[in-house]
This record gives sequence, C-alpha cells and structure tokens, in this order.
Amino acid sequence: MPNSLPVLDRFDRAILSILAAEGRIPAVELARRIGLSKSPVQARMKRLEEEGVIAGYRAILDPVKMGVAHVAFVEVRLSDTREAALRAFNKAAIAVPEVEQCHMIASRFDYLLKVRTADISDYRRVLAERISALPYVASTSTYVAMEAVKEAL
Repeated sequence: MPNSLPVLDRFDRAILSILAAEGRIPAVELARRIGLSKSPVQARMKRLEEEGVIAGYRAILDPVKMGVAHVAFVEVRLSDTREAALRAFNKAAIAVPEVEQCHMIASRFDYLLKVRTADISDYRRVLAERISALPYVASTSTYVAMEAVKEAL
C-alpha cells in the first residue's frame, strides 16, 4: 500500500522526540538516552529519513536578532476560489519572503497567513505592496500578535 504510514516503535518515537527538540544531538548521546547502541540509532535515523518521517534538518533562528520580531496573522478572502485561482494564489504567496506560513482555511475567509516583519510600518508596506497584490485577493483582515505564548518550531 503506497500511502500507508510508516510503523514507528517506541525507539523510533523517542528518537523523533529528541531530534525535534535537539536536532544537533550527537548519535552517541541520542543512543545513550534511548538505550540503544550508536549503530542501530544511526540505521533507524537513516530509515526515518528515507521514509520521509524526518523531512530535514534546519537551524532555528531568533526572530528578534534577525530583525523580524513583528508577527501578524492575515485573513485573506479571494475573489475567485476555482482551482486555477487557488493555484495562482498559492504560487504567488510562496514567493513572498515575509510570509512565514500560508494555510488554506475552511472558514468565512480562504487563507490564513503568518507574516514576519521588522515592525508595524514594515508590515503595512508588505500588506500594501505584496499581500494585497497577490492574485485574486479581494480583502484582508490583520491580527497583530502581541506575544508568542507557544511556538512549536
């Protein structure tokens, strides 16, 4: 069955949990913490990567130090929701560097965007020049985040 989910045992889940929190942990330390030797842990990691369970590794950047601490969530309503319009919007939204996340939503609006900018002035420019100019955008509503209470990275 091509679309079946991989079978994950308790060791796989422990590896994934630790890697999600501490991606750069040495294999020897990972093995020690889950109670296996280094070779089986490395083989499991390779299998999890090949199966696509581990999609990749990345550095987690500090948005304050990167100068993009301002977060806004933007509801976007489209003027057309046929498949071609959705594809055009998706492609264009992906190309906007300030759009950190873009989700199609089943609601009174069509998309929810998470946008990171330097400040409210920068956000206003991005909204006017980039987001509002995306294909088929009929209207937007903005919610400015005052504090991130929890962010899974």
